[in-house]
Amino acid sequence: MAVSTRQTVGYLELLRTNRAFRFLWSGQIISLLGDWFNLIASATLIATLTQSGAAVGGLFVVRMLAPFLMSPIAGVIADRYNRKFIVMATDISRGFIVMGFIFVQEPEQVWIVYVLTAIQSALQGVFFPAWNSILPDITKPEELGAANALSSATWSVMLAFGAALGGFVSGIVGVYPAFIIDGFTFFASVAIISRMPYTSTLESGGDKSVMAGLRQYVDGLNYLRHHVDTFAITLHKGMIGLLIVGVFQVVQVAIAERYFPIGEGGSISLGVIYVAVGIGTGIGPIIGRWWAGDNDFHLRMTIAMGYICALVGFFITASLISLEVVFIGALLRGVGGGIIWVLGTQLLLQIVPNEVRGRVFSTEFAFNTIMTAISSGTVGVLVDGSLGADGVLIISAVAMVIPFIFWTLWIFFGKRDDIMLEEQPALAQP
Repeated sequence: MAVSTRQTVGYLELLRTNRAFRFLWSGQIISLLGDWFNLIASATLIATLTQSGAAVGGLFVVRMLAPFLMSPIAGVIADRYNRKFIVMATDISRGFIVMGFIFVQEPEQVWIVYVLTAIQSALQGVFFPAWNSILPDITKPEELGAANALSSATWSVMLAFGAALGGFVSGIVGVYPAFIIDGFTFFASVAIISRMPYTSTLESGGDKSVMAGLRQYVDGLNYLRHHVDTFAITLHKGMIGLLIVGVFQVVQVAIAERYFPIGEGGSISLGVIYVAVGIGTGIGPIIGRWWAGDNDFHLRMTIAMGYICALVGFFITASLISLEVVFIGALLRGVGGGIIWVLGTQLLLQIVPNEVRGRVFSTEFAFNTIMTAISSGTVGVLVDGSLGADGVLIISAVAMVIPFIFWTLWIFFGKRDDIMLEEQPALAQP
């Protein structure tokens, strides 16, 4: 197994010296602001129009199932075509699509939310593998850890800020302005990313037929079959979707609406809970990477600790003592989930070669989306039943012990894949 000996780069140094990353990061900030506006507004809209936990769960099922169905195509696209253009094209398309939410005014029109969400989420399924794959293209190996952590922290900060702002906008002036803002943020993101200096590192030409694409996808699956360590790392996103994200994103809507309602449909309360999750997912990976650095063993051990942190957060939230206590539980849930997500991504960035990176990330995203969809749909029904929000949280917390045990055993007894980036030159100079 290769051992990392390179000198890592700090966050400020990365932003100061890497022009390409600055543009990508700036576009990410704007785009994510609108994303969280949209999530808060659409969840609040359905909860208000239907008064149904199952209907809200259905929204999250659609949000996850659509990108899962796109994952075989998305990975091939990310490994075939210019990743910068993929990111821009999907953002432009999503900007127009989210504007359509403003036409949903009556309970009978809720189906429109599901259709538009399906299209938006399918495009998101193309966007994320390209986005994740582009980071090593514009950074040197010693910059990659900082770039991944900063991008993930930005996602979390914008979750906190965007969700809070979206919650207040939806609660005070209604959900429809949030959809309009969301559309324009996508366009602003495209304008910024278009200025990013980038040259694709993928080979041009070759067979671009459908059958060739199918063979490429199968080759990606075979890569995971022969690299069990990489496959084990990709499963973490599935566990996050099944036991953490899928559960909490439905339960928190019920908690905000039924237990601590502030604002229209509990939208302000929901925004507050999202703030807690956002803060947690921001500080968790930063603290985790501060301790682990780029060290393979330390990264893996920190991921194991992420499950314990999320478990404790679920138990605290399940007490439902007050909104303040729920905030603390959501914060710890965010810390744990953020650590697992970000450090798992860093491990993949360090061990997966460029030519198959898009397909590996799309497969990982597929695991996450299908598990989140299954969890969200199930939890939506359970929350409406006898278990309630607190019962669902407790059961999920206990279940987190299972991946913790299996991953810990793999750390000590599993066969590692080598760190690919140690032997590679910088794939692109910014």
